[in-house]
Amino acid sequence: MKKILLILILFTSLTAVYAQQAGSMSGVVTATDGSPVAFVSIVLKGTSHGTSTNDKGHFRIGRIKPGTYTVTVAAINIVSQEKEVSIAAGQNTIINFNLDLNTSQLQEVRVNARTNSVKMDNPSQSLRLQEPLLQVPQNVQVISNQSLREQQIISMSDGLIRNVSGAVRLEHWGDLYTNITMRGSQVQAFRNGFNVVSSYWGPLTEDMSFVDHIEFVKGPAGFMLSNGDPSGLYNVVTKKPTGQTKGEVSFTTGSFNLNRATLDLDGKLNKDGRLLYRLNVSAQNKGSFRPNEFNDRYAIAPVISYQVDDKTKVTFEYNYQRAKMSDVGSYYLFSKKGYASLPQNATQLPSGLQPTIINDHSFTINLQHQLSNNWRLTAQAARYIYSQNGTSMWADTVFADGRYVRTAGIWEAESNLSLAQAFINGKVVTGSVVHKILGGIDMADKKYVADYAQTKSLDTKANPFNPNDPAQFSLNNPANGYPTFDRTLNLEARAAAGFGLINSRYTSLYIQDELGFFENKIRLTLAGRYTYVQNSDFGATVSAKHFTPRVGLSVSVDDQTSFYGLYDQAFTPQAGARLINGGTVKPLTGNNLEFGLKRDWADGKWNTTFAVYRILKNNEAAADVSSTPQNPVSFLLGQKRAQGLEFDLRGEILPGLNLTANYALTDSKVTKVGDAPSTIEVGAVVPGYAKHVANAWLTYKLQGGVLRGTGISAGTTYLAGRQTDTWSVGLQRLPDYAKLDGGLFWEGSKMRITANAFNILNKFTYSGSYYAYLQAYYWQADAPRNYRLSIAYRF
Repeated sequence: MKKILLILILFTSLTAVYAQQAGSMSGVVTATDGSPVAFVSIVLKGTSHGTSTNDKGHFRIGRIKPGTYTVTVAAINIVSQEKEVSIAAGQNTIINFNLDLNTSQLQEVRVNARTNSVKMDNPSQSLRLQEPLLQVPQNVQVISNQSLREQQIISMSDGLIRNVSGAVRLEHWGDLYTNITMRGSQVQAFRNGFNVVSSYWGPLTEDMSFVDHIEFVKGPAGFMLSNGDPSGLYNVVTKKPTGQTKGEVSFTTGSFNLNRATLDLDGKLNKDGRLLYRLNVSAQNKGSFRPNEFNDRYAIAPVISYQVDDKTKVTFEYNYQRAKMSDVGSYYLFSKKGYASLPQNATQLPSGLQPTIINDHSFTINLQHQLSNNWRLTAQAARYIYSQNGTSMWADTVFADGRYVRTAGIWEAESNLSLAQAFINGKVVTGSVVHKILGGIDMADKKYVADYAQTKSLDTKANPFNPNDPAQFSLNNPANGYPTFDRTLNLEARAAAGFGLINSRYTSLYIQDELGFFENKIRLTLAGRYTYVQNSDFGATVSAKHFTPRVGLSVSVDDQTSFYGLYDQAFTPQAGARLINGGTVKPLTGNNLEFGLKRDWADGKWNTTFAVYRILKNNEAAADVSSTPQNPVSFLLGQKRAQGLEFDLRGEILPGLNLTANYALTDSKVTKVGDAPSTIEVGAVVPGYAKHVANAWLTYKLQGGVLRGTGISAGTTYLAGRQTDTWSVGLQRLPDYAKLDGGLFWEGSKMRITANAFNILNKFTYSGSYYAYLQAYYWQADAPRNYRLSIAYRF
């Protein structure tokens, strides 16, 4: 014990002596207009010392040996700047930099920095906010491009949600659409600031080849929308030109015959750098652990931006995705015996059923104009065109012995979205108060036309499908043959006859003033949105107009800590005429009351967010137990309440050690009974969430030595108290869910090799529910243990 004590005393003494002998350096980097320059690199030439500025432009480097050094400030697409600095023992030397950057260059610096860290400090411009996330009075979590690469995420439905507290997926739907729920309800899907939801089953999951990062906004977020669910939204931000000439090619292979290649080209189309381009291309063939299933995807995403002058920039973007996949309902299995009562690789898909073909196009033009040093105008318009032709399988009759009759329904659909928005950001100073102004208009015209009313049984009751017989998985001769659907009428006529017309139009005006007091230490947000919406669905058309206020308060305790409070509202007209008790529905209204604490640690290298919330939703139309995909029927809840707490951590904890971890507690109950079945009472659980959700993803990369760049990763997902099923109540509840992933990687200056194993413990995990009208359980199994290997080369 004495020897250990002596060693500790000696170690402490040596550390103190070294600290006295070493010096440090700190400072701030600003642009010519005084704006902080975040995410630029600060390096002492000829040494291993380096760091980057935080969101306020500040930096600090400690434990520097005394002497004279050259300090370099550098970032992509800016001219580097150097200064000499003398470091004295035991002293901190202050050195500041002022860079000649315009607004567009500042934005490019932020965009480029997003690829180098799992922690991002600023929202994208498409979220319209003018402040770092630390100061936003709302829980906003951002999944960076670095996280997407480390975890080998290839689409929106591919393990992405482990990076966000409380996010779960109810069902998989074959990578057709993502369907994420948070805070007890399904959240809205956005892309580059546009609400791209056109129906209950959209949009098509984005391929990660053209995605830069994804922003998750918890709560109504009136600055983005009011005619959406108050639980929140996710915003997919696509890759844009950076002005740097570079490229990357990657290849991924893995279990179930996965082969995937991507190409990312980024550069200049003229010498002065005013005309830039970005091109992303991907091609994928992918099988499944179940027989006969496949998911082949192709994507191409060219982007061109033109800097008209120092104040104006125009960006043109086109995204095309093509999917050829097996029947999207084949992932289901049905049984009266309970969940997972069939083998994990069991399938109901016959080998001869025609595939589903999807073509998804989007065109976007974005204009940014710097009106003055303090005012900026952003305007953009988009056109989304989607077509789908395929089938969706379900069960018609389930027998006690486990056999059942499979039904294939047509799913032919077209979607056309015309979207436009314009908003202005500005700053006004009145005395000691700084006003950050946001105002804008959003408009949309969405049309979804689908024929999903035609169905045909593949089997007969006399000769049903037997899922207990593996030999039937490969058979190409269902007893009743394959379906031939009637396409005599055009799609729109068939859709009208089968409740397949879903249209929505809205116009929204938004104004917000964030008042900064005491040198912006206290920020009060006062805002409101006026929205007119007209929705058509199930043969009925409803319209509504509504004003939704927003009040937020954010207080900075110091430069790295803030706490906030928020009250925000949302509303959505519901056009469901098919109510179980007849009548028409009222608009859904909701509000969110939220409090939170945010903190950056270790000079901004990692951060934590803690939030508590309560969401009330009134007059929500919910699917009845008799509802099926071909025959949707709803009832009205009087009011439901979702409440809970969320914790998120992300960033570099120690040199080379990155961690993303989160936990959420969610509880959703009926607080008022509306026009609902008698079985639903006050206090009843509202399905659509997991009570406890915990996730983590950790990576460690060696910073020196022969194995420099070599790393290890590990990730976990845990769900308990799952309430992700429907209002139907069987004898079994969904069990707890646990999954372990992990792998190895090596990264050099040009190349990265990543190998991951998923579901390492080979657990039989699944999601599903109980259908009362079938008196049977259904579920979708996750993949057993599987592997991926990726090689990426930068040039």
